[in-house]
Amino acid sequence: MISAALRAKPAMMFGRPPSAGVVQSLRQRPTSSVLCSKAPLATQAMPTSPVIGIRREDKNRWERRVALTPSHVRKLIKETGARVLVQPSNTRIFNNASFEKAGAIIEEDLAKADIILGIKEVPIDKLIPNKTYLVFSHTHKGQSYNMPGLQAYLDKKIRLMDYELMVDPATKKRLVLFGKHAGYAGMIDGLHGLGQRLLALGYNSPFIHMGQAYVYPNLECVSTKLSHVASIISDQGLPEAFAPMVFTFTGAGNVTQGARTIFNDLPHQDITVDELPLLARDRYNERYRTRLLALQVGAQDYLERIGGGKYDRAEYREHPDRYRSAFAQKIAPYTTMLVNGIYWESKYPRLMTTKDLADIQRQREMKNRMLAIADISCDIGGSLEFMSHASTIDSPFFYVDAINGVEHKDIEKPGVQINSIDNLPTELPFEASKHFGNSLFPLAKAMVMGKIVTDPVLSNAVICENGKLAKPHRHLKKNLAEMGSVKVTDTRKKRVLLAGSGMVSQPLVDYLSSTKDTEIKIASNDLNEARKLAHQFPNTNAALLDIANETELNKLVKDCDVVVSLVPAHLHPRMARAAIRNGKHMVTASYISEEMQNLDDQARAASVTILNEIGLDPGIDHCSAMKIIDSAKNRGGKVKSFISWCGGLTAPENSNNPLGYKFSWSPRGVMTAGLNPAQFKINGQLRNIAKGKLFESKFAQVPLFKGFAFEGLANRDSLQYADIYGLQLNEMDTMFRGTLRYQGYSEILDCFLKLGFLNLDPASAVDAKTPKEIWNHIFGVSKDESLLPKDFMELVKRKIGLPNGSDAIIERVFKECEELGIIGTATKESINRKHSNIQQPLVAPTTLDAFSQLLQRAHKFEKGERDMVCLFHEFGIENPDRTYDVECSSLVVYGDSETGETAMARTVGIPAAIATRLLLEGKVRTTGVIRPTIPEIYHPLIERLEQKGIRLLLDEQILIVGATLNDAAVLEHNNHVAILDGAQAMRNRKRRALLGCLVEDLLHDLFAARQKLGLADQRTRNGNTLLLATRKPASLLTNVGVEAVRQVSHKVVDVGFLGCLFDFLLRGSRFAIGNVLTNCVVEQDGLLADNRHVLAQRHNVPVTNINTLDVNRSRMNVIEALGQKNRRRLSRARGTNKSNALAFDRLE
Repeated sequence: MISAALRAKPAMMFGRPPSAGVVQSLRQRPTSSVLCSKAPLATQAMPTSPVIGIRREDKNRWERRVALTPSHVRKLIKETGARVLVQPSNTRIFNNASFEKAGAIIEEDLAKADIILGIKEVPIDKLIPNKTYLVFSHTHKGQSYNMPGLQAYLDKKIRLMDYELMVDPATKKRLVLFGKHAGYAGMIDGLHGLGQRLLALGYNSPFIHMGQAYVYPNLECVSTKLSHVASIISDQGLPEAFAPMVFTFTGAGNVTQGARTIFNDLPHQDITVDELPLLARDRYNERYRTRLLALQVGAQDYLERIGGGKYDRAEYREHPDRYRSAFAQKIAPYTTMLVNGIYWESKYPRLMTTKDLADIQRQREMKNRMLAIADISCDIGGSLEFMSHASTIDSPFFYVDAINGVEHKDIEKPGVQINSIDNLPTELPFEASKHFGNSLFPLAKAMVMGKIVTDPVLSNAVICENGKLAKPHRHLKKNLAEMGSVKVTDTRKKRVLLAGSGMVSQPLVDYLSSTKDTEIKIASNDLNEARKLAHQFPNTNAALLDIANETELNKLVKDCDVVVSLVPAHLHPRMARAAIRNGKHMVTASYISEEMQNLDDQARAASVTILNEIGLDPGIDHCSAMKIIDSAKNRGGKVKSFISWCGGLTAPENSNNPLGYKFSWSPRGVMTAGLNPAQFKINGQLRNIAKGKLFESKFAQVPLFKGFAFEGLANRDSLQYADIYGLQLNEMDTMFRGTLRYQGYSEILDCFLKLGFLNLDPASAVDAKTPKEIWNHIFGVSKDESLLPKDFMELVKRKIGLPNGSDAIIERVFKECEELGIIGTATKESINRKHSNIQQPLVAPTTLDAFSQLLQRAHKFEKGERDMVCLFHEFGIENPDRTYDVECSSLVVYGDSETGETAMARTVGIPAAIATRLLLEGKVRTTGVIRPTIPEIYHPLIERLEQKGIRLLLDEQILIVGATLNDAAVLEHNNHVAILDGAQAMRNRKRRALLGCLVEDLLHDLFAARQKLGLADQRTRNGNTLLLATRKPASLLTNVGVEAVRQVSHKVVDVGFLGCLFDFLLRGSRFAIGNVLTNCVVEQDGLLADNRHVLAQRHNVPVTNINTLDVNRSRMNVIEALGQKNRRRLSRARGTNKSNALAFDRLE
């Protein structure tokens, strides 16, 4: 009975007690604390008070056992004076506080320990050289899957000791083991699995009421449940189809004894092997319905001597090759459940082979036999050949269909159920740990007192030390030599330190915690915020972060594999220095500062990667840009222009304030960015915007998508990115990066800038002033004075010098002031009740900081609202044959209005998380301070972003089909036009002829236009190259451009006419046409600007429509203006059969 087993003395729980000699040796106290007499580090003399380390178990989340309990630790410290270090754990059955109370020190780093105690195998990367480790290493039998671990112990000159080898010298019985607890849990789980299997086969049974062992708080609860199941068996009986139910137990050690202890609480009858044939003939006897049958077998019951004769135990031990197993023929055909607890080595015959199991499963009369196996011994590919792997507590059962050679987890499909959990005692962690610690304590005490060499129990447990195998284990050299064929799998969990717990953290942690192999520690100066975030995700915990405390920072960094720094930007270099000191990689989304760049040499020397600028902008924009740039370079092209737009915005439906903008984080960074200077290059000209002039130098229209009314601001220094992206700035016409906002944003903020609200002077500090008081101070208005809208407009006009006709702008500024609570009216105050804190006094170091607080209060996202991010890239690429491609990529992402997760958080947090994962996987080889501008980063990052629903829309590469024309060909085009299909984009003769006809028609129109303008006789030998562009493969003909050559004014007219005609007729990309057209015009030394009146007159369009060369607007206005004259002509042309066929038919 279980209750009786619980009352047994601890020494007897493992069978017979240690011999008197062992007890006497353990009681002896040495006069010296020398652990051994050898010189190397692992065996040097210990200090007077040696240090014991107790490691945190990390094989899986269920492993909650510990080698010594707090009571054992207290006793050890008291009796030996040893220091005990305990690694912190949130899953261990005894919490950290209980060990501290016992006198232990909670310490992550066990490097100061001399002896390290654990339970399961230690991950190779966590092994500390020159230490003594005592664990279940699972190596001394030559287990192939653990040979890499054994080699690591040798390489690191570690003394490895194994609990399995701690045996009584006289009896050879193991002294320290979980054996019975493994038997307890294995039998409980086996009964649970059998109940599930029978139900899947269509039969209810009493076993359906059994749960897995871990659901019971203690063995007393198990005993209660077994009593209940026993009553059901006696009262209602077992399924007749499976009677008699025979439970066969192999082995006679602690494992089997534990299993029998559980089983014996059920109604049963013991039988022998000789009775099995009789049972089969009497199977329908009613007495088998109310009791189970227990068959205990030994080697003599199933082993046969190959040459004939009786079983001889001594001979079998000496010559196992003279024997074979007849278990499959004599016992298995009668067995319902096999409980396997035998010790097996490779020199012995297997209990059952895969062929044996297949033979049984082929017999129809055996369909209700060998239903389940509880393989508690868990020897993979051992006594049961078909037991291929250890199962887990999460997924305890798998099924082997030996007939078809199939292994599966479908409980309803054919196959024997196998339970092979290799850490069964951890399902009963409290009692198992207490029991284990009772057995280990005298040996642990002897180790502390320096008796590893002199004590026979301890010395026998040594497998290797000082880089050499101990004498009894030198035969393992052969196993180590064969290790090359073994696939080594690193099962340890990867560790990430996330410094910072702000808005970007949640999607980052969500991504990283989605795999079970990663542990995340969120370190923040706001511990409660970090805990709140950590509690939402598995394998995640929180810690306090004090970046100024270098010692504590080093402890946090040392225990991780990758650091993710989301602290304020100026603190990133400090985090990076800690990462470099400890040899850890780091990820951050911020720009590379000069201080960070100066760490490049140190990072390279330490083989550390500091990956920066891995968010949205910068981040995704780098990846998108470099993918296109590298692709162009690989085919011999040159990037002649690069235009990038990016913005974090409010979703259009929520842009319901005068700014058209809301803040999901501190607005300070947004405001200070508006004060930055900027420089860029457009159409061959370098442009500079002075500090404080950014808002007034806006691009009023950025027509990226028809559905969005964007404006744009230049983004800092665009020119530096030519070098970052490996481009030649002197060969480029345009290099521009900009920030997107909704139209009207810049005008309002420019007014606030000029009014003084963006003042960063410390003298402008705000001390406990309300928004109205700040306004009154800036304008010199009396505290009690109330402004009417008309008065407000006059004040603003005078203050910032707005010209007449600016009333619309000032009115919007007035409305924004009402939103911010700067100016109050009865109506607006009632509206602002939702911002109850709008008039709370402000304390800020500058006026800009106070203004940022106002923006945060008034323009935060409300519940149910969402944000949006938009990214757009456009490249003009010159090919080796002087043809041009235009390639674009775009990204639009919306936040989730239901969960509150913002698009900005997703597009910053997820790229940073993916980059972290790439570093954890060893996919990034480049070291130093870097950006995601290299293929080993941007290729997998773009791919994984798509898997998370963040997809860059990339225009397909454009193929150019060139047709060279000159004026002679124009005059005689019916006979001399040729289509040069160098790219072989059109192989169909009919379609190629169709294109030729269209070109002839266009040339005819061009010739007629030249005659009408009186230009037909001019410069008849100046060449012009017409470019017909098609997308590949098999897509619409979509784009036409004209090679940029220096020509006189009328040539520009021709170019515009021809380009616009193709653009309309062939549904071309207006951006692509614009790129080539703008380049063409600009390269003619300002021809468009100088001759715009002539050009406009010839095309009957307003002069203002072609008045500027600003980015995007120039190309769009030129195209629109030149198109107005031709719309009627184009409509007629589009109606012809030839043009329709080409415009809407797909090309091969």
